[in-house]
Amino acid sequence: MSRFPTPSNFLKGLLFSEWRKQMKSRRIATIVFAIGLTGVAALISLSPVGHANRVSAGATVPTPSFTVFAFGLQNPRGLEFGPDGNLYVAEGGTGGLTSTVGICAPQVPFPIGPYKGSPTGARISKIDPNGNRTTVIDGLPSSTTNPASGGLTSGVADVAFIDNTLYALLGGAGCSHGVAGTHNAILRINASGPPTEIANLSAFQMANPVKNPEPDDFEPDGTWYSMVAVRGDLYAVEPNHGEVDRISPSTGAITRVVDVSATQHHIVPTTITYKGNFFFGNLGTFPIRPGTERIMKLTPSGNLETWATDLTTVLGIVFDGSDRLYALESMTKPGFTPDNLGTGKVIRIDPNGSQTVIATGLTFPTAMTFGPDGALYVSNFGFGPPFGQIVRIEVPQ
Repeated sequence: MSRFPTPSNFLKGLLFSEWRKQMKSRRIATIVFAIGLTGVAALISLSPVGHANRVSAGATVPTPSFTVFAFGLQNPRGLEFGPDGNLYVAEGGTGGLTSTVGICAPQVPFPIGPYKGSPTGARISKIDPNGNRTTVIDGLPSSTTNPASGGLTSGVADVAFIDNTLYALLGGAGCSHGVAGTHNAILRINASGPPTEIANLSAFQMANPVKNPEPDDFEPDGTWYSMVAVRGDLYAVEPNHGEVDRISPSTGAITRVVDVSATQHHIVPTTITYKGNFFFGNLGTFPIRPGTERIMKLTPSGNLETWATDLTTVLGIVFDGSDRLYALESMTKPGFTPDNLGTGKVIRIDPNGSQTVIATGLTFPTAMTFGPDGALYVSNFGFGPPFGQIVRIEVPQ
């Protein structure tokens, strides 16, 4: 049961506008979701899956309760429970009205660009165990795509803790996003005062191009989407170029773990987690083809292999304590139409490869994490109108 309003006609109009555009020009998934979307041996044995078998549509599967835990979020994205027991939420923010056309080049190609942005439109929120929201920090860059592509907003893409220190991943900054004088970066969020930039991700990508970039949708500053903290370092995924990079919080050094585009081309990697090896999901390209996306296993040395298949628009993955992986599918019907409202799902993938639908009815969910209570917490309405939610899903055992 939801205690927040259902989607407005505004969102339906946004979807229909994007659907019409897709019919004219086959665009890639990054433009819709991923904008605005080290020598460690394997600790456990996780079986790669060639063809995971999803539970058939007519089968009886556990259906957990689905409740709204918090609302009033502005394009909620990455989630992380802190050492204090509170939930920290990265927010894309409110976008902006400033254009950088004529100020810097290159701009993002039409119809995704030119962007408009604001240096102060995004924030990070903290949600207490009772669902009350407070602002941890605001005044961070936020940007919005061209109205021809739906006017989708990005800002802070993800958050992660190392010990008691909070780090933020910026995905909506940079001059190519309409925010002159900024760039996508890793920020350390200080207890008081402004954040500290520890790594300039925009500069790294510009100086270190991937092998197979997508020219008709190229994002000069990247569209960083997800990160995870592992043994004192941060690992971040960038979907538009297609790469996973390691960032040292102590030195700011950036090292590319893998150029996904070199072997997989443009699969649009989005979300990353770690369980002895890294695992990342991919969104894929539009038009949506249900069941054609996958999860890849990535060793710390950079080797890739397919681990699970038969998935759709994956924007979140997380393991439980029994080595079961949960995949968040943002939308699961063909095409890009209003029919995709409410089609988001959570799929559990067992170590033997079998798949079970755990939750349905989500609308454009964008991230997922486990809470200390054993429930899943999901960013819902992560793209679109300003009524983003965090929903809580009780997971069947």
